[in-house]
Amino acid sequence: MSTSSPSEVHSITAVPTNLSDDQHRRMRAYLIQMGLRVVLILTAVLLVDGWLLWACIAGAVILPYTAVLFANAGRDRSARDVESLPPEMPRELPTTPAAPPDDVRIVEHTDDTDDSDRKDH
Repeated sequence: MSTSSPSEVHSITAVPTNLSDDQHRRMRAYLIQMGLRVVLILTAVLLVDGWLLWACIAGAVILPYTAVLFANAGRDRSARDVESLPPEMPRELPTTPAAPPDDVRIVEHTDDTDDSDRKDH
């Protein structure tokens, strides 16, 4: 059952993204974060010492949690500020009827209840 009035026309841009596009977006964000985690682990093992080592380890530990949260967040349900389009109103008919052409013969018809005229024919 629709909650909008029948005279309201919605724009197609108000439609949310389809499911496959949304899943692709979430999968890409997850893979980027997991790739960053691998980089942080390799950096911590091979390149840095001191406080930067602990920062890389902390990032590598926290990233899986945030990646799963973002990946399971579901579809994008953000409100889209889209104006509805007013329906196109039908054109008005002329207020005065146009005069018939001169070559048209107008015959008025009346219903006679008397059948005597028909018997003569």
